[in-house]
Amino acid sequence: MRIKKIVATLASFGLIASPLAYATDGYFSDGYGMKSIGMAGVGIALPQDAIAAANNPAGMVMVGDRIDMGISLFRPDRSAEVSGSPGFKNGTFDGNGRANFLIPEFGYNKMVNNNTSLGVSVYGNGGMNTQYNNNMFNGAGPAGINMSQLFIAPTWSMKLNPSNSIGVSLNLVYQTFSATGLQAFQPSSSNQAAVTNNGTDTSTGVGVKLGWIGEVTSAITLGAAYQPKTSMSKLSKYSGLFAEQGGFDIPANYGVGIAVKAAPATTVAFDVKQIKYSGVASVANTVSQGGPLGANNGMGFGWQDMTVLKIGVSQAVSSTLTLRAGFSHNNQQIPASQTMFNILAPGVVQDHLTLGATFVRPDKSEITVGYMHAFKKTVNGPNSMAAFGGGSANLTMSEDSIGIAYGW
Repeated sequence: MRIKKIVATLASFGLIASPLAYATDGYFSDGYGMKSIGMAGVGIALPQDAIAAANNPAGMVMVGDRIDMGISLFRPDRSAEVSGSPGFKNGTFDGNGRANFLIPEFGYNKMVNNNTSLGVSVYGNGGMNTQYNNNMFNGAGPAGINMSQLFIAPTWSMKLNPSNSIGVSLNLVYQTFSATGLQAFQPSSSNQAAVTNNGTDTSTGVGVKLGWIGEVTSAITLGAAYQPKTSMSKLSKYSGLFAEQGGFDIPANYGVGIAVKAAPATTVAFDVKQIKYSGVASVANTVSQGGPLGANNGMGFGWQDMTVLKIGVSQAVSSTLTLRAGFSHNNQQIPASQTMFNILAPGVVQDHLTLGATFVRPDKSEITVGYMHAFKKTVNGPNSMAAFGGGSANLTMSEDSIGIAYGW
């Protein structure tokens, strides 16, 4: 009963803490779980805490009985430059109307027997968040959007034998979205009343994530995880903005990883992940699709599929202190021709540096800290506003995050 109360409390906290703003791997987080965050998000072959299901459900049976909870302070810096536009304002615009975000995480895992575990991981995606108090589109009030996704993932994991484990998560997803100041786009919509300033809309969906982890040798572990596309209910208040009458599904994603015990106190891990943004029309449709906003072929953000490379190192300095570091890189999912709509979602960062540490207390509980810096990146979009009379839009973003977690 106590655990049920904790899960319910953390789920509620996740909703209250929204909007999320992790625009790191597109709108996916660079890492899930504070230990993983300290190693640039690696975790497909290296489960370290009860939030492991977010990376690979098969890892839960390898972390044993434990509870983890934490919170991060996330601070993105986003801006846009508009030039040569005859209909919109020209100049440089600050998108940080809201600058600071609290991102919670929670995980619980229980060994049913020596080979089977049941648990739950609670985590979030986000990143489509901007608030331009100086509205470059000449709309009423600030221009911007906010999107967040909360995942509650009950997870079953089992050891098939001493070297191999499998797992499956049932992803229960709650999504929120709002938009303001986009009156300029109403004439281009199939439903002008459902484009902007309609408050916060919500949608829900149910999906799965599958995983496998195998120990090849005592020093080498491999892992693989797959999450098919999750169908979400429509965002009806914004059916005139998003393609497919307010559709905003969660794209399929999958990855493989390897963890190597390079020395008794040193572990090096490497992940490769693919995010299929092209499979979600509202995210992938381009400005040149030809249809009005909200239609099946309506304009979208024009995002391409993303490949993410992550490498992380963990060093046990002593029995009570472990240090971590990592670096990740992704391909640019926003083409230069698609920067206009992405003024609202300028998730252009590609390179991330991370640091972390875990301190083991006398009672064997753990305090973990993690830091992430996403290096400043600019994508220039010459003539990217041609569909709205001409002009260019340039996007710039950098990010910092620092967090702390407690596990026992």
